[in-house]
Amino acid sequence: MNRPIIFSIDDDPQVLRALSRDLKTEYGKEFKIISTISAVEALESLAQLKNAGDSVAMFLCDQRMPEMEGVEFLEKAMPVFPDAKRVLLTAYSDTTAAIKAINDVRLDYYLMKPWNPPEEKLYPVINDLLDDWLSHYVPAFKGIQLIGFQFSPKSHELKDFLAGNLIPYRWIDIERGPDGQDILTRNHLTRNDLPIVMLEDGSLLRQPSIREVASHTGLNPHVKKEVYDVVIIGAGPAGLAAAVYGASEGLNTLLIERKAPGGQAGTSSRIENYLGFPAGLSGADLTRRAVAQASRLGAEFLSPRSVNDITQKDGYKTIHLDDGHQVISRAVIITTGVDYRKLDVEGVDKFTGAGVYYGGANTEATACKDKEVYVIGGGNSAGQAAMYLSKFARQVHIVIRRPNLSETMSAYLITQIADTKNIAVLSCTEVIKACGDQYLQELVIKNLDSGVVETRAAAALYIFIGAKPYTDWIKLDIIKNDKEFIETGRDLQSYDLFQKYWKLPRDPFLLETSCPGIFAAGDVRASAMNRVASAVGEGSMAISFVHKYLAEV
Repeated sequence: MNRPIIFSIDDDPQVLRALSRDLKTEYGKEFKIISTISAVEALESLAQLKNAGDSVAMFLCDQRMPEMEGVEFLEKAMPVFPDAKRVLLTAYSDTTAAIKAINDVRLDYYLMKPWNPPEEKLYPVINDLLDDWLSHYVPAFKGIQLIGFQFSPKSHELKDFLAGNLIPYRWIDIERGPDGQDILTRNHLTRNDLPIVMLEDGSLLRQPSIREVASHTGLNPHVKKEVYDVVIIGAGPAGLAAAVYGASEGLNTLLIERKAPGGQAGTSSRIENYLGFPAGLSGADLTRRAVAQASRLGAEFLSPRSVNDITQKDGYKTIHLDDGHQVISRAVIITTGVDYRKLDVEGVDKFTGAGVYYGGANTEATACKDKEVYVIGGGNSAGQAAMYLSKFARQVHIVIRRPNLSETMSAYLITQIADTKNIAVLSCTEVIKACGDQYLQELVIKNLDSGVVETRAAAALYIFIGAKPYTDWIKLDIIKNDKEFIETGRDLQSYDLFQKYWKLPRDPFLLETSCPGIFAAGDVRASAMNRVASAVGEGSMAISFVHKYLAEV
């Protein structure tokens, strides 16, 4: 936490040096002492200090300065730091101005120059004022702040990115409370500049791209080595496990992630059936632990970066990134997982990010307080989201086309949902339209048995309707099934193209694709179990096959 600031301004350098010396001698350990001869310079620095989360405990300002009088400076500084104590440095002839300033700028004290000895004429006054200020002092938030509109797709995208990458931030809704407007005013910005990311040092990013935010938040944007033993594409549970085991076993390991680590599991509010955690744990917590573990063991991360293609030559694989750069590796593990399928219903595309969300229950849940919320889907992800949202919403409605949840959801979740009073299951029901002005306000739903159609108020709609593999970027001769999942191991032999692509005398390893040295693990793989534990197991298993492959080339 930064030390609070005592800010002194006097155009006489000799007086200012003496004042700074006396302040640093008595208060330098607990407070940061800032001094300047220019009132204009001091005024210009206040917005930056406020943006950076600094607090000014006291202004000591000379009355007679050529750029502006001390009273005028204090008057202009008040809106930025209204709680700071205000002391005017005066000569005997300025007494009238000082008395007037008590009313005009709520002056706390006027101090006659000279103040020697400070032990008698300076410190007792400052001590009383600082004691009073400290009794009401609450440290300002120190960190990244995101200012925007609640129902803004761009704001939602930035929130998802920061939360997914485990970057602490403070969300400020411009329409709730004065904080957002205060930030705009003091930085001479308008609502057209939103969303704004305010960095820890007080600098601002206006309508930034994800990559621009990443470059300012410590994420690794550069490749460090010329050749890697293994490159893992996708940082879900399978990719993170592969990174941990690859790095721990001495392989030069690089993990590339296009969005945020954790994949769909990373957005889960509670995973209760993962071995070794009887009380459950959140997807974010599991991701944080895995990222820290992989980093400690030496794995490198490249995020956010997308892979456009993989090519191979002379046994080496070249990974082509979306920014034109290339990474060379001896082996590749594809762990890109799956994306939520889009709901093809009128109005959904219009309100995506503005009341309609695919996953993302954690980042938007607090905005649902005391409101009606709908969740589409009958799988575990939908159930976990509904349980989390029930802590905030007045009522959570789970919309499913089936008669009940028993065929698609784990029993422990079904029991929890049944025991939660503000969760209702709308069986044999579908959403047929999303309505609203600039954001979602209503849903039109239809009962599939009776055919009855009704319109209901809805503050948010969360969609979990199955998944499609993220494999459309793959142009290499990697065999996929009719649903675009990657085939591996023995299952490849049922495809006519396999003999055309596979030229080695041995059979593919269990997790190996139709391209030797390229493996697939986790949900992106055909016949995967679609559980966090199985994805972790496949990720670690893939490393053992990488070792076998590298031993033969």
